[in-house]
Amino acid sequence: MEQKNSPDLMPSWIPATGHALRHAGIHFDAVRIIGVLGEQVAYEVMQFTDFRAGPIVRSSIGERSMYFLLPPGSARAYRWPVGAEALVREGAAFVGVPAVHGLTYPLDWRSLPSAQVPFVDAELLFELLRKVVDDEIRAVR
Repeated sequence: MEQKNSPDLMPSWIPATGHALRHAGIHFDAVRIIGVLGEQVAYEVMQFTDFRAGPIVRSSIGERSMYFLLPPGSARAYRWPVGAEALVREGAAFVGVPAVHGLTYPLDWRSLPSAQVPFVDAELLFELLRKVVDDEIRAVR
C-alpha cells in the first residue's frame, strides 16, 4: 500500500509520544517570551493569522514561557526586545517539543505547525511583539 501525502503529517522533529529536546537552529530557530508577555504575543499572533500561526510551544512550569518556532536561521535577523530571547544554533540552546497527542506535561501546543504554515513568521512575530511591548509602555505612562 502506498502512503499518501497528508496535510496533517507532522514534521519529523515532533516526537511520537511525550516530549523531546531539540537543538535550536537545526530544525527551527526559537524565540522564547516569558510570562504574561508571551501569552499576550501568542494571542496576538493567533488572532492575526486566523488561528494558523505555526508552531508555538507553551511551557507550564517556571516562568511559563512561550516558544515561537521560526524557520532555521531567521531569528538572528532581528533585535528582540527585553523579555524575548532568540534561541539559535550557536550555543547550547535546546527547546522542549511535545508530542501532538498524549501526556506531554509540562509542555503543550498553543498552536501546531501545518503543511501550509510550518513555522511562525519571524517578521510578523517581531512586529506584533513590538506592538504589545509599546502598548504596555504607553499604558504605564
